[in-house]
Amino acid sequence: MSARLPVAKLFPENARHEGERMSKAWLDVLVDVPLFADLSRRHLGKVAALGRAKRYPARTSIVTAGTNADAFYVILDGKATVRAGNRRIPLTTGDYFGEMALLDGGVRSASVVADTEMLVMAIPRRGFLKLLESEPKIAISIMGTLAHRVRSMQATSASV
Repeated sequence: MSARLPVAKLFPENARHEGERMSKAWLDVLVDVPLFADLSRRHLGKVAALGRAKRYPARTSIVTAGTNADAFYVILDGKATVRAGNRRIPLTTGDYFGEMALLDGGVRSASVVADTEMLVMAIPRRGFLKLLESEPKIAISIMGTLAHRVRSMQATSASV
């Protein structure tokens, strides 16, 4: 579920600033995201190029359940907790959340709160949709990945 790349590898000293565009070298953080599993390196680089570095202080809400989803996040440094009802799920460097926001822009099903100061890669839905319009092969690949995931879930539930 996570890239687990050393932060030093992701961030040359001059590329640690909030709002900075993601470099091509940073596409490696997206390699382990299941939604992007079947994308070519070229297409993965185009997705990574949409990302922006964003900092959050400790104890800051990154996303809130019930609000409109408008971005996908990969944790580049720091720790957070997903809060969904009574469930608490810890997240750390390399983990990600909000991938469905890229596709449907629906409401968030959970909140994510920074436990420590965090640096994340944020990929905005609006830019992602424009990329899908200009690169339909990305959309086709993602649809195939989602179809595979649905079939896997159906097979699992049928065998139970």
